[in-house]
Amino acid sequence: MNKINHLYWRAGFGLSPDEWRQKQNWSISKALDELFSQAKKATLLPVSPIEFDREDKKSNRDAFEQMKKDERRKVAEANIAWVGRMADPKESALLERMTFFWHGHFACRSELGKLGVQQLNLFRQHGLGNFRDLLLGVAQDPAMIRYLNNQQNRKEKPNENFARELMELFTLGRGNYTEGDIKEAARAFTGWSSTLDGDFVFRQIWHDFGNKTFFGKTGNFNGEDIIDHILAKPEAATFITRKIYRHFVNDKVDEARVKELGQLFFKSNYDISKLMRSIFESDWFYAPVNQGVKIKSPVELMAGMMRNLNMRLDQPMGLLFLEKALGQMLFNPPNVAGWAGGKNWIDNSTLTTRMSLAGLFFSSSEFTMRVKDEFEAVQSEGKMARKLSVKMDLKPLVSAITATAPDAMAQELAAYLLPIAPVIQLNTLTQPLPSNEKEGQVAALAMRILSLPEYQLC
Repeated sequence: MNKINHLYWRAGFGLSPDEWRQKQNWSISKALDELFSQAKKATLLPVSPIEFDREDKKSNRDAFEQMKKDERRKVAEANIAWVGRMADPKESALLERMTFFWHGHFACRSELGKLGVQQLNLFRQHGLGNFRDLLLGVAQDPAMIRYLNNQQNRKEKPNENFARELMELFTLGRGNYTEGDIKEAARAFTGWSSTLDGDFVFRQIWHDFGNKTFFGKTGNFNGEDIIDHILAKPEAATFITRKIYRHFVNDKVDEARVKELGQLFFKSNYDISKLMRSIFESDWFYAPVNQGVKIKSPVELMAGMMRNLNMRLDQPMGLLFLEKALGQMLFNPPNVAGWAGGKNWIDNSTLTTRMSLAGLFFSSSEFTMRVKDEFEAVQSEGKMARKLSVKMDLKPLVSAITATAPDAMAQELAAYLLPIAPVIQLNTLTQPLPSNEKEGQVAALAMRILSLPEYQLC
């Protein structure tokens, strides 16, 4: 696989045809300079207020239920817009990818539009910055506070949910803390709450100002102190680095490499950009053992295909239905541990859908498969939610292919679209082709190559 292509699949969501034509011969250094530079220029998303009337809640239950329904629709719209950004070459590929990673690491279900978008902005703001700033932001994030019940964390009866997940899933992993540490950390986070309008608030009356003993040290610790004590442990840097390695490099972890990277991360005072750049600059990142070995998540698969085909959805609710069917709905992880990933993306049902996805997009077909626990947006939209009506401009893809003979066109397309050489002989894909025109031939070949098992990998 071309090294640049490998980089952009891991540090983004693949290359558009124009980007492929422009960048396929770039040096890694030049590509990284652009990726990190674009990330610094990215802007935050506009946040709309929660349409919440306290009197309506008290006197008109129907109006309150309608408000919740409207907010859930805003979450659906934020989901659709985010996938559109992942697929858009004008956006920062690296920042969208880092935001996507942190969205999975700090898995959180958002039922209010403002909370979901606020959390994305948090990941955009600190996702390539300092991990302490990011972690503190998550601890004060209203979406996370509500999801892990820190609204109920009060000095009279501490709620341990956030403190437990902070250490088990977000920073240290099991074996690096005790049940006593969880109880004391929970006391430190008492009073960290959110308003009805979805903003962070510290409620002093609920906070436990007494001494706590955490990791063998005693003091009047608050939540920030707990975070600092956690990050003072090198195990935290190693834990985060291992999660990053699995996502960006390989599901099979090279523990020696992770230890080395973790030490770098710790010594840099948790500078995320330095860690990521060190990974992407390393020769081993581009070794054959790390190419084409990761199964794309459903969102990676769809965003990448949209990017490759210069495609947008006319009926975007169909995208939500596909996410549900394939097992990855943004803003709606299965639990606080997030999506398991890897081979868990594949079963008999999802594999059939994944392999037929290109054909569905090219034919703008109606997606007839039903899913369990069908979500409200699909129910309200009915059959239209399953309609995959798309706008696809293949001119850039046709222009990026210089060959004119079908076999040579198939070779060029495979080099662009596939992470590794396919098992199938490419010339078998050229017979028969439905058109004598180059655009028709490229379209047919692209659909067939996108339907190969190798396209499921990156």
